[in-house]
Order: sequence, then structure tokens, then C-alpha cells
Amino acid sequence: MPERESPAGPLDDVDAVTHAVLTASRLLVAVSARSLAEVEERVTLPQFRMMMVLSTRGATKLVTLADLLQVAPSTAMRMVDRLIAAGLADRQTNPDNRRETRLRLTEEGRRAVENVTARRRAEITTIVEHLPPQQRAALVEALTSFNAAAGQACSPAPVLDDPELPPLSWAMPVVVPHGA
Repeated sequence: MPERESPAGPLDDVDAVTHAVLTASRLLVAVSARSLAEVEERVTLPQFRMMMVLSTRGATKLVTLADLLQVAPSTAMRMVDRLIAAGLADRQTNPDNRRETRLRLTEEGRRAVENVTARRRAEITTIVEHLPPQQRAALVEALTSFNAAAGQACSPAPVLDDPELPPLSWAMPVVVPHGA
């Protein structure tokens, strides 16, 4: 039976699939950048990533934040200080251990994360609505397999409290095969 072809080449051609994924990733990066427009004057992308972690985990120790973001604790502290100065995060003493300080988003910080996420979801929804139902189902299957393959190719990322959220991509080191 002859091999099926896609516009980019054979359907099992790793280069064609890689090209399609790279093209899709550029689109998703553009969607993400547009969704950040509201907060981009107030926070950097790394600071927003920190806000996403705080949004998902809730009150978190500085060392844990630094580990999740794979930055030095001093870098995480500077990021937190800037978020606090912007009114997007605050510090609180852990009631169970008064020597421990936990960091959390303020109500304004939570709203900012929710707004960015809603904007991103709306734009992706608009794109997905242009796909026929069969292609939507195929996309779900393909992306689910892609995510599973990434989990096999990377060491496990720290698990967030919300099982619905994927691992933090910036916390997943890429494994390069020997000889690559």
C-alpha cells in the first residue's frame, strides 16, 4: 500500500512532523505574547511565569519557587521583590512555622493571571473553531501523544497541585540523544 502524503511530505517523515510542530509552536508563542500584552509593561516573562506557579500552587516558599523555575534563590527573590512592588504578590508568615515566609499572589495578581489565561484561551478557541470536528479530534489525539512522548524524553518535572495542568515546560530539561 502506498504511503500517504501530507502537503509537507510523507506522514511518517520526522522532518515534516518537526517542521509542522515548529510552525505550530511559533503560532502558540505569538498567541502567548499577545495574551501578555496587558501585563507586559508591569512584569517580565520570567516574572509572569512565577505568577503562573503561584497561581497554581498557592502560597509557596521561595526555595520551592526557585526550584520550580530553575533559577537561583537570589534571582527568585529579586523577581518576587519586583512583583511585590507592582502589587501583584505579597509575603506572609506561615502560621504553622513562624520562621517560614510564603509568597502568594495578591488579588490583583490573580486577576492578571486570569485575564492573560482567558485571552490566550479565547484566541486558541477561535483558531480551533476553524478546524472541522474530525481534525479537532485528531489534534487532541496527536497533542496527547506528543505530550506523552515529551514526558518519556524528559526527566519528570515538579508536579503542581492541579492535576489538570501540564508540567512546566521550562522545568523540563531536554534530553539530547547521544551523537546528536
